[in-house]
Amino acid sequence: QVQVVEAGGGLVQAGGSLRLSCAASGRTSSSYVMGWFRQAPGKEREFVAAINWSAGSGSYADSVKGRFTISREHAKNTVYLQMNSLKPEDTAVYYCAAGPYYIDPHGPSGYDYWGQGTQVTVSS
Repeated sequence: QVQVVEAGGGLVQAGGSLRLSCAASGRTSSSYVMGWFRQAPGKEREFVAAINWSAGSGSYADSVKGRFTISREHAKNTVYLQMNSLKPEDTAVYYCAAGPYYIDPHGPSGYDYWGQGTQVTVSS
């Protein structure tokens, strides 16, 4: 089992920044891919960003490319999502997930472990 716990959400004005963290514990592995998804009220969960734990290569949704950066810190088993130039449409609950390296990281179905989510609210 792997546990993932998100932190760092909050309320911020448009144009501001937040950094989310996702701490992984338990039977973690360097062969995992870590993803961030978000879900706004009345909408489906959508892909935000993902990173291959060992290679460190990241991928992003078009809606956040150039504004968000995903990174990982091996020593702390933690993945970060730096969010800059936030917009009201970024408001959602943000979830961190872990899954095996071979999944399609852009869809939620391949991930085995999910955190509880952290609320991000961007005011206009």
